[in-house]
Amino acid sequence: MHASGTFEVKLTPQAAEDGDAGLGRMSIDKQFHGDVEGTSKGFMLSSAATIVKGSGGYVAMERVTGKLKDRAGSFVLQHSGTMTRGTPQMTITVVPDSGTDQLAGLAGTMTIKIDAGKHAYEFEYTLPATP
Repeated sequence: MHASGTFEVKLTPQAAEDGDAGLGRMSIDKQFHGDVEGTSKGFMLSSAATIVKGSGGYVAMERVTGKLKDRAGSFVLQHSGTMTRGTPQMTITVVPDSGTDQLAGLAGTMTIKIDAGKHAYEFEYTLPATP
């Protein structure tokens, strides 16, 4: 199955801790529109600037709560991204067995596209039939 839409995101830097190894931490707040209607909250850990401009990486976890088309519940997305000299590679996957309520059994992957500062998503997923 396929879902798509747009979202707004707010990333808020979190205070660094002693021994943070040059890593940045941010909280994530999103508002989804389209086939996914809802919000998400999570955290991101990212590398500080590398010695090569345009290279770095991040990992993040976020819980999405709302509706996927006509089914309500929540699920967790796991992000892993790298940037190699300006070329991005990103994987966003539904954490297995993280779906709740009508989204129990959800599996899938999401892609994010940013065009002129606007964020959009494409979500390829499977979901068991409702009884």
